Amino acid sequence: MPRLTPILALVGRPNVGKSTLFNRLTRRRDALVADVPGLTRDRRYGRASLDGVEVTLIDTGGLFGEETLAAALSAQTFRAVEEADLVLFVLDARAGLSTFDADIADTLRKRGSRIVGVLNKTDGLDAEAVAAEFSELGIGDLEQISASHGHGMANLRERLLGELDVEPVEDAEEPAENPHANAIRVAIIGRPNVGKSTLINRLLGEERQVVADMPGTTMDTIDIPFERDGVNHVLIDTAGVRRKGRVDGVAEKFSVVKSLEAISRAHVVILVMDATEGVVDQDLHVLQYATEAGAGLIIAVNKWDGLSADARDRTLVTLDRRLEFIPWVDVHRISALHGTGVGKLWDAVRAVHRAGSFDVSTALLNRILEGLVQAHQPPTVRGRAVRIKMASRQGGHPPTVVIHGNQVESLPASYVRYLENGFRKALSLVGTPVRLIFRSPENPFAGRRNVLTPRQLRARERIRRHRR
Repeated sequence: MPRLTPILALVGRPNVGKSTLFNRLTRRRDALVADVPGLTRDRRYGRASLDGVEVTLIDTGGLFGEETLAAALSAQTFRAVEEADLVLFVLDARAGLSTFDADIADTLRKRGSRIVGVLNKTDGLDAEAVAAEFSELGIGDLEQISASHGHGMANLRERLLGELDVEPVEDAEEPAENPHANAIRVAIIGRPNVGKSTLINRLLGEERQVVADMPGTTMDTIDIPFERDGVNHVLIDTAGVRRKGRVDGVAEKFSVVKSLEAISRAHVVILVMDATEGVVDQDLHVLQYATEAGAGLIIAVNKWDGLSADARDRTLVTLDRRLEFIPWVDVHRISALHGTGVGKLWDAVRAVHRAGSFDVSTALLNRILEGLVQAHQPPTVRGRAVRIKMASRQGGHPPTVVIHGNQVESLPASYVRYLENGFRKALSLVGTPVRLIFRSPENPFAGRRNVLTPRQLRARERIRRHRR
């Protein structure tokens, strides 16, 4: 099968500006960027348009940068190099030529890669002097750019089109803002080192994400599009979310923000917990945030195979006690490392996504609402009866129902929960929060003052004189 689009891989040392260039070419801000080496660790894919020619970009982690993860990062990078039609070897003009740059150039040549040297951060520097310094690499003419400011990008695009031997497309449409808008988005969330990336790799059936026995291996949010059973999905691997007081550094703060943003745009969230530690407070905080965001929920208790029989019994008791406030969420006991129970997660994802779509009629909603009200009448508010008239569907993900009536905004929280649970049970909305919106008819006289006639004004004045 012919490849649809050319693939370009961004390769280089840590902190040379690969992610900045990735964002510049894709015209998005997906990749996390900060003046900190080693932020990018997993392969990130994106679409870019080179004068109308659509290409796929792969952002990679820095080579030869972190001793603890050097082997894993190199493996991820070289997988991207093998996929790529063209390698963009990104260099840091301000840092100067490094022995690591020479090692990378030699490695790419030995692998037979087609290389385009990209000299970044050249703004304010002497172009000829910089080019002379890096000519020792022997990789041909270097494209001098500033990815953060956009300098030299037109020449780079022209060079890339020439290397790919394709012609610019006149009057071409820009690539879609989100090419995976109709895919089922599944976010994998949880605390650091609970096995999120291991679960991603197990679900995909390949070593797609960097995995190490240390917290904080994943620093950025990575979207991984793929197809399963003819349905498009996007798996979202997120950085571990720690307690606010333990978040250290600007980079980690931004990674946590991107993890929370991933929850907000996901259809289904799989919260991964560590069976060896049980349910901790931070798990409950993340769970509450996902519930408020309206995502469908699945809980995966990982590392279950590492527990003894007694430990499993104690953990089950803890799960039942601490998760009793969300009995509508399914809990799966899995081992991401060995694959135990992981296959059942796909059935759960499909069920939760189907429930979240909320394809029901207004007539059915009203029959359910009528039954709930007859079974349990709403309490009076300030001595006046609350009249609930009808329900209508507003949308899905999360399922949203609009309740119409008089004084319905004043219903107590306990009765609101009763209605939510009633709709969820009647419609079998497994793993899905239900959002209710209450609307009362507007008072047509609200804010209007009654204008008195001249006779009424004289009568009011007589009353005032009499009182004095």
